[in-house]
Amino acid sequence: MSTNKIALVTGGSRGLGRDMAINIAKKGLDVVITYQSNQTAADSVVSEIEKIGQKALALPLDVSIYENYEPFFSDKLLPALNNHFQASTIDYLVHNAGQIAPAPFETASISEFKDMIHIHLMAPFFLTQHALKIMNNGGGIINISSGLTRFTTPGFATYAAMKGGLEVLTKYQAKELGARKIRANVVAPGAIETDIMGGAVRDNSTLNKALAADTALGRVGLPTDIGAVVAFLCTDEAYWINAQRIEISGGMNL
Repeated sequence: MSTNKIALVTGGSRGLGRDMAINIAKKGLDVVITYQSNQTAADSVVSEIEKIGQKALALPLDVSIYENYEPFFSDKLLPALNNHFQASTIDYLVHNAGQIAPAPFETASISEFKDMIHIHLMAPFFLTQHALKIMNNGGGIINISSGLTRFTTPGFATYAAMKGGLEVLTKYQAKELGARKIRANVVAPGAIETDIMGGAVRDNSTLNKALAADTALGRVGLPTDIGAVVAFLCTDEAYWINAQRIEISGGMNL
């Protein structure tokens, strides 16, 4: 049986999730990532982790569909743990998978609302329920939120409301799972250069400069600003950090 700890990172094929998975591997953990559709990108992450010297595997999962959860664990993850890692449990769960559907509050649709609540609140709630059945005591949950729960930017009411709910959920997870010594924390990135929303923060120079001007450290974030912090939370050194919201924004909107 494997003696390495194992982390499961949802949405680990690109952007923030990719950097999280690679940094977790650098801490000496094996990693399972999920991806929605781009297996090539996911396989690239697996290859990077294997170069570090850790085991890794990528499995498909659309977190927006509740009915996917049980078969993901029973038919995909558990056999993969046994066959690829010689293990039957995991130690850390990182809820990173997500997307943003910006819309003004007055015109946001029920369809957009449902998409956001399924991805950003339902998934961390019910995927964690399933994961707890195979999570070792003393492990940890890292929920990825957003700086938008502290400051407001018009157009993100639906997304931010779900992330606000996720932050409250995290406190309940920390409290109720404390008997198992399982920690639950929030990491809240600020504006980051990724391909989310069509790469707007990365590729729109006017937007990028405006966001940088509102940031104490004078630039927008990069995926590499986030992954190492998430990875730290997946170590014994972070054991006494629990029920905390850690914003990683370079000091936005202070």
